[in-house]
Amino acid sequence: MRLLITGGAGFIASNYIRHVLSAHPEYHVVNLDKLTYAGNLENLRDIEASERYTFIRGDICDRELLEGIEFDAIIHFAAESHVDRSILDARPFLETNIMGTNNLLEIARQRECTLLHISTDEVYGSTAEGFFNEDSPLMPNSPYAASKASSDLLVRSYIETHNIRAMITRCSNNYGPYQFPEKLIPLVISNAAGRKPIPVYGDGMNVRDWIHVSDHCRAVDAVFHKGSAGEVYNIGSRNEMPNIEIVKLILETVAERLGLEDGALMDLITYVDDRKGHDRRYAIDPAKIERETGWKPETAFKEGITGTIEWYLAHEEWWQRIVSGEYMNYYNVQYGERLKN
Repeated sequence: MRLLITGGAGFIASNYIRHVLSAHPEYHVVNLDKLTYAGNLENLRDIEASERYTFIRGDICDRELLEGIEFDAIIHFAAESHVDRSILDARPFLETNIMGTNNLLEIARQRECTLLHISTDEVYGSTAEGFFNEDSPLMPNSPYAASKASSDLLVRSYIETHNIRAMITRCSNNYGPYQFPEKLIPLVISNAAGRKPIPVYGDGMNVRDWIHVSDHCRAVDAVFHKGSAGEVYNIGSRNEMPNIEIVKLILETVAERLGLEDGALMDLITYVDDRKGHDRRYAIDPAKIERETGWKPETAFKEGITGTIEWYLAHEEWWQRIVSGEYMNYYNVQYGERLKN
């Protein structure tokens, strides 16, 4: 099996590539990544020399490039994904998340190969009570979420119109190693380590269901191998927490790890104006994927968040290079002329 994994230098996909190479020794991974600000090849430094791994710098909006790549199936992670950036400028989200996905669907149609589209629970919008299931209406509230909902509907249309073998996963909030530092959990950890203010939107009571990235990777693998064509699968861990509780838990743990007094970092919390269109609560029901594939989350949040905090504190050089922008140099040092093509 030769897997094309789009956006493989990003947080979730780089963890998934590592999972595939470990779990499926007969597979070869082709990582196609445009290397935007969120793509970091350092995430894959430990496997980049593997004979079962190939990196190609490229854009999923480049149809000609896609047609020249050999693969047997597509797992499509690539996306513009930061909500705040979509509020400032939605165009890159429309281009990558919609037009790029359409290109991949066309290639999958022509080659009659499987496409697994990685989406998000944000397409459902916000709910005050209950849980979203796979049949819940799509009601996105940010340009990012709208672009992902649009790509989901494109996938559905190709399933119905062209009978391609495609599936969709919608996952809750991820955390774990290699997450880009502008996201909530790594931002809190890195700012706490540097004694910098920690911005919290509104009253901090926005609720998310947090899942460790390793559990998400196993879920994606389960759907790819055991899921039914044409289906949507929600991926969640039933671990809802308000943002402010996450922030305080991280600050307590970081203070403990740094040998500081209890509560020493709490004054770093800085409440700021709420984000435009900020969803109050995400909550999805993962019963379908559990029932049909046998997958279940394995990482308890307390264990997972503690391990994540320890990873970031032990890899300060990694996130400091991202914060400073120096990580971009790694591309040129490691890949030279190939990145100019």
